[in-house]
Amino acid sequence: MYSRRELSNAIRVLSIDAIQEAGSGHPGAPLGMADIAEVLWRSCLKYNPNNPYWDNRDRVILSNGHASILLYSVLHLTGYDVSIDDLKNFRKLDSKTPGHPELGCTPGVEMTTGPLGQGLASGVGMAIAEKILSSYFNRMQYNIIDHYTWVFVGDGCLMEGISHEVCSLAGSLQLGKLIVLYDSNKISIDGNVRNWFNDDTEQRFKAYNWHVINNVDGHDSFSIMKAMNDAKQVYDKPSIIIFNTIIGFGSPNKSGTSEVHGAPLGEKESYLTKNALNWRYPPFYIPSKMYEMWNFSKHGKILESQWNIVLQQYQSLYPALFNEYSRRMSGLLPVKWADKVLKFISQSNKNNINIATRKASQDVLEYFGKILPELLGGSADLAPSNLTLWSGSVPINKKTSGNYIHYGVREFGMTAIANGISSHGGFIPYTATFLVFLDYARNAVRMASLMRIRQIMLYTHDSIGLGEDGPTHQPIEQLSDLRSIPYMSVWRPSDIVETIISWQYAIERYQGPTALVLSRQNLQQVKRSDDQVKNVIRGGYILSDFSNKIDIILIATGSEVYLSIKAAKKLYSLGYGVRVVSMPSIDVFEQQDGEYKELVLPSKVLKRIAVEAGKSDFWYKYVGYQGLIIGVDTFGESASSDLLFKKFGFTVNYIVECAKKLLNK
Repeated sequence: MYSRRELSNAIRVLSIDAIQEAGSGHPGAPLGMADIAEVLWRSCLKYNPNNPYWDNRDRVILSNGHASILLYSVLHLTGYDVSIDDLKNFRKLDSKTPGHPELGCTPGVEMTTGPLGQGLASGVGMAIAEKILSSYFNRMQYNIIDHYTWVFVGDGCLMEGISHEVCSLAGSLQLGKLIVLYDSNKISIDGNVRNWFNDDTEQRFKAYNWHVINNVDGHDSFSIMKAMNDAKQVYDKPSIIIFNTIIGFGSPNKSGTSEVHGAPLGEKESYLTKNALNWRYPPFYIPSKMYEMWNFSKHGKILESQWNIVLQQYQSLYPALFNEYSRRMSGLLPVKWADKVLKFISQSNKNNINIATRKASQDVLEYFGKILPELLGGSADLAPSNLTLWSGSVPINKKTSGNYIHYGVREFGMTAIANGISSHGGFIPYTATFLVFLDYARNAVRMASLMRIRQIMLYTHDSIGLGEDGPTHQPIEQLSDLRSIPYMSVWRPSDIVETIISWQYAIERYQGPTALVLSRQNLQQVKRSDDQVKNVIRGGYILSDFSNKIDIILIATGSEVYLSIKAAKKLYSLGYGVRVVSMPSIDVFEQQDGEYKELVLPSKVLKRIAVEAGKSDFWYKYVGYQGLIIGVDTFGESASSDLLFKKFGFTVNYIVECAKKLLNK
């Protein structure tokens, strides 16, 4: 039998060896948190290494993701499909063990983490998901959803502003199944944090309405176990356990210093550290008896099989609920979903309703919300402006589990929380704010794309068209910024039909987030043929052809589409052949085959004008150097939308004059 310290030393030496082999990494946190990890995985967690994505597993998130080798070492020891060779390939090309944890890369990794604080935020999202799902599906004696969310954090995570956003909300919502394990080693890259991080963390979290367990010896297994068990007994508050640890524990010359934070120990110090830990084995070697004590595969199978028995009984007693639970956790859409969407599009295409696309989006929510109970929405304190509430919205609070989250003024926290909700499963989260405030949420948006998870991001007040609030609130570069993010799909619809289809695309898209960029001002409904309606989902399509011979093509999005149609009509009256292309989603258009793209934008027609009330340089790909772009490359001004559109050239006459100059070259 090995002692707990000897078992935690297995994490330490595997971490040392993997970092040495890689020639880079962060040994300090894995060495310091190993004792906490040993108690957590061997005595407190509910999981099954044979099925890493068992629905009712406890979720563990490493928010201080630079300590990734700690997680990989534990996953290897407990029996996940992470081999010793995978540890030897730490940080190497195409390995299962990248420098920071990545969702979908390593079995047992719940979230991509690394940018500090976001793992904590996503943990709040997972705890919200557990709370709502359990409230909806659980029945007396049949708690089919009953798990904890555990989050490792370090000093850096709690310094990041996002930690305030999400921990404040978690306390307000009384997320009792959320437990944060704070590795308080008081060291960051620059050294001892006492000169720049002197917060009273205990009082800070008590002010958030958290249960706080302070001054726990992070190297004493008995104290660790007691703290974790105490936290699990508190149901009306999230818990934070403040562990006092020594960074680089065991290293004779570097422990307790920033030297051990972000670089390999080195061959000599590795030898000295192993010696100090009384570890006498060669690199990457773990004794078989120690593997037996660590391996959780057998016990994990028992835990899941016990749950399956309960689930089978639940199925026989509550078949409708079981079917709905299974559908939602598998991510499938309801039966006849496609038929209902087509009916909605057809009805809307016959109407002539001139509304803002933010209002069109609310109408879509009203329709889809009744057939998609998995829609879980929220806005960053802008619900009356973003129009994210619908008649069936039930706000979530400390007492009620509904389908709507009032996130408060927390754009960054909101987006990262929704990432956690999406990764948990059972929901399609949508979030909302003004487009200009994308900048606050930007890194969480990037993380959603990096993880390729489904989240619907509503960004309203999409241009200078919002008017009098002025340049601080008028987005210019944000639309191009969104389009530049890999795996992000961006839609800027021009009316209700395009808005419905953009929502449809976002809901049916499983491999990445979708941003819907919506207008504040009313827009003219455009009449479309059945074929045109079918082609909207292709991202770009021919909206109008004036004459069989095409002299010039106008390409537009959003509020500029109908403006371009009116300009095209005037050009046609002057004897020119004009095509108007609506391109609500450039990235989706780019996915189409070459034949379709050539049909829409024939290469022989070189005279082209792109019209969009945002930064112009993104459009050169479609107009070339012989074309023109009517865009906005300065900041806006405070004035009515009509005056601003006129000032920046978004008028029929200006488009016509630009087209005539281009045609007469």
